[in-house]
Amino acid sequence: MSKIGFFATSVALCAVVSTATTAAAVPPPPPNPSDSEIEGGRAEVNAKAGQVGELTSRLAQAEARLTRLQAEVEAKMEDANKARVDQETAERAAAEAESAARAADREAAAAGKAIETARGQLDQFAAGSYKQGSTVGSISAYLGASSPEDLLARAQLLNAVSGSRLDALDGMERARTVKANKDSQARAALELANAKEQQARQARAAADTATETARQARSSQASRSQELQAAKADYEQQLTAAQARVGGLEGQREKYQQWLAAKEREDAVKAAAAAAAAAQQGATAPQPGGGGGDSAGPAPVGSARRVIDRALSQLGVPYAWGGGNANGPTRGIRDGGVADSYGDFQKVGFDCSGLMIYAFAGVGISLPHYSGYQATAGRRVPLSQKAPGDMLFWASGGGRIHHVALYMGNGQMVEAPYSGSRVRIAPVRYGGIVPYATRLL
Repeated sequence: MSKIGFFATSVALCAVVSTATTAAAVPPPPPNPSDSEIEGGRAEVNAKAGQVGELTSRLAQAEARLTRLQAEVEAKMEDANKARVDQETAERAAAEAESAARAADREAAAAGKAIETARGQLDQFAAGSYKQGSTVGSISAYLGASSPEDLLARAQLLNAVSGSRLDALDGMERARTVKANKDSQARAALELANAKEQQARQARAAADTATETARQARSSQASRSQELQAAKADYEQQLTAAQARVGGLEGQREKYQQWLAAKEREDAVKAAAAAAAAAQQGATAPQPGGGGGDSAGPAPVGSARRVIDRALSQLGVPYAWGGGNANGPTRGIRDGGVADSYGDFQKVGFDCSGLMIYAFAGVGISLPHYSGYQATAGRRVPLSQKAPGDMLFWASGGGRIHHVALYMGNGQMVEAPYSGSRVRIAPVRYGGIVPYATRLL
């Protein structure tokens, strides 16, 4: 059929069924290049195909390097989180040991006062014996007796006085023993406090080192990422231009063929509608269609539902490195690198492990602010058995965990991904994911 005949037929059919169909009219035809023009385009396609493949490969390599670099930096940042948690634990232990040392020192001082009291009682006894004019327990006390009754009274007095002296001596010895024990306890407590303080200093040094390492890694990433992003943008531009040239006239022919097929379908629909209008006097009611099955799987319930809802309540909250606790988003902290360049220390938000702390606090579960420790906080199940409410983790090539997210079911998760982003829902990423999920519920 010629183009003129084709369009005439279309116009006639349109007039017949204009009131019987609501289908949109197909737009005017695009250009239809000649066969010779297409042959010339194919030559250009063959010339550019190799270049397009090379550009595609280089772009994939650049993006893979970016992904690896981001994972390495996240691992170093989580090392800094771990060091901060260890530092806080050591400082608490040092404070408790120092308090115990002070208590033991106070008890030793009290024991020293008891010794002084016992010594005073013994001195009083000696002074009293001297005032009697005789040495306690000496034979002269008996020889001075004037009668048997006096002798008996003096013997009883000497027995009583000797007993008091022995009691005083025993009291002083007991006080000395107590003081020696308290002194020993005080020394032990002081040694423990010194050891804990040394551990705290080491933990602080580890935290400083980890933070500096992370800062340097972030700084290096910032520079390298800029280079790779620039190269990626250049590759994309070249790829787009090459693909446009590769399409050429062949793409125009394909679009024309698509238009022609659409036009034929439109004509067929209009013809069928005209035939139906002629055969029927009225329209019949449409039969209700059946609904599809629920492909999302069972919805989370109970504690898992509460944990997920609590995390979802923070959608859109900014990412802030070091931010988030059981009560909600908090101000981020400085890292000296990329997080600072995004102003995380000025933002109120969550990092990945901070969001988990907030989500699980809703069911009374407390978590440390470090994804590596969170990975061991519950029972590990194979990744293939993950369920809504489980935590998913990602690790670097060395096995160090650097990211955590909360699984929602149906292949979706909620996470605080990275600086410059916000809390979001995303499909589960399987690149770099560890082969297990951690279950707390």
